[in-house]
Amino acid sequence: MRKQSFIKGTMILLAAGIINRILGFIPRITLPRVIGAEGVGLYQLSYPFLIVIVTIITGGIPLAIAKLVAEADSQDNHAKVRKILTVSLSLTIGLSLLFTLLCIGFAPWITTHVLTDSRVYLTFLSMAPMIPVIAISSVFRGYFQGKQNMIPTAASGIVETLVRIAAMLVLAYLFLPMGIEYAAAGAMLGVVAGEFCGFLTLFWHYWTNRNSITVSKDDTSNPPPSVPDENKPTGVLKRIMGISIPVTAGRLVGSLSYLFESILTMQSLAIAGIATGIATAQYGALQGMIIPIVMLPGALTYSLAVSLVPSLSEAAARNDTKTIHKRLHQSIRLSLVSGAPFAIIMFVLAEPLCLLLYNNSEVAAMLKWMAPVALFIYMQAPLQAALQALNEPGKALLNTFIGAAIKLILIVQLASNPDLGIYGALIAIMVNILVVTILHLQSVIRVLHFRMSWLDLIKVASSMIIMGAVVQFIFRQPSLSMDQWARMLIACTAGLIVYLIMIILVKLVDRHDIIRIPIIGKFFQQRT
Repeated sequence: MRKQSFIKGTMILLAAGIINRILGFIPRITLPRVIGAEGVGLYQLSYPFLIVIVTIITGGIPLAIAKLVAEADSQDNHAKVRKILTVSLSLTIGLSLLFTLLCIGFAPWITTHVLTDSRVYLTFLSMAPMIPVIAISSVFRGYFQGKQNMIPTAASGIVETLVRIAAMLVLAYLFLPMGIEYAAAGAMLGVVAGEFCGFLTLFWHYWTNRNSITVSKDDTSNPPPSVPDENKPTGVLKRIMGISIPVTAGRLVGSLSYLFESILTMQSLAIAGIATGIATAQYGALQGMIIPIVMLPGALTYSLAVSLVPSLSEAAARNDTKTIHKRLHQSIRLSLVSGAPFAIIMFVLAEPLCLLLYNNSEVAAMLKWMAPVALFIYMQAPLQAALQALNEPGKALLNTFIGAAIKLILIVQLASNPDLGIYGALIAIMVNILVVTILHLQSVIRVLHFRMSWLDLIKVASSMIIMGAVVQFIFRQPSLSMDQWARMLIACTAGLIVYLIMIILVKLVDRHDIIRIPIIGKFFQQRT
């Protein structure tokens, strides 16, 4: 089995992640056109439960498997690798089957009393078969990561995305004549099909490389020195649980926050007197249509965060504070610079953008509200990466918990107000983003005595204002008698050109900054 270097492995996963992010946006655009905002709401309501269950079962297990397999592989102890895989599969299969049965058994009560819209029942049932598939896939992903072979994980992700896109749209369309609830369930079955094909891809890679964990005579006759208990299944299980439980606990904060957000939002909208069907449609518009647009540029800032972690870790090991500050300044600046044009387009062209993507201009107001806050989302990635690289994940977890608590309290207070409704939940989400980003920044300042460059912020803000004015002016020109999408394309292109000229003139970006960007940077590096 081929191993890749750390950087090469990261680039493989990064490239696959960007491809999946772009492809994954296709059903976000087309699904609302097929089943409408209400159908998307039914589809989205089941997801928070799935995320919590998957987090409980697999939260830290891939990381634990990767760590233990890497240790055993470095000792050429193939017998131990096989034992780790066997114990992990037994654990995850057992837990996943238990939770699958619990989901099926409690589905009527959950969909009636917790989610307030009983039509989500079919979608909830359709989701259940996905639990064991995801659980088993996570074990194989951890195994391949431990083997330092990222190709199977990347390949399975792309296969899963492609199958999911095709299956969910086809099944949703075929089931639509039976009702919206059936169409939403069809979309969820499409996700199940995608996860299953992704698992088959992982298993195929494992099967073709299975000889690498076959126990040889050398393994049994001259085993490498190790602690006896660790070679027993119970010892392996203890080590897996010891590594995975703290990681799972940390990830549960975000998963439970998302679950409670969906429950409290629906309950609060019911208290506000909003009809169930309308509330489901509003929730679907927010979570299934607006949030995905806002998060789309996250692929760029995620790339910066990925490259930042090893760079800061290496500098921290040398106690090189100057390099740490320099890299962090670069990453924050590039996150703002790369995210700013998207925020401007979302704000200025919210209505035509939603009309073009979803054929629904009614949700444009929510996008316009969220656009300015989007910049804080893009800043979170490098700040959180810095805390993790500097061995301060506890601070990042605490900040996330505080933000989640504030968000849930505000949802109850604001979304239950008939005058605000779904906009109350939107305000709560916006406040959460601001609070977590500010807390992350404060933590970084305390750890590193870091100072933000206010001049850079002024430069970014000025460039955004000028770009926004250009986009607005060109789009509103009556002389451009053409389709709306063509006018929007021309306006956005002109605005981006002006924005790029501005950030170069004010020296927000130079060639050395571009080199820091994964994949793209290598083309500029050759010229330095």
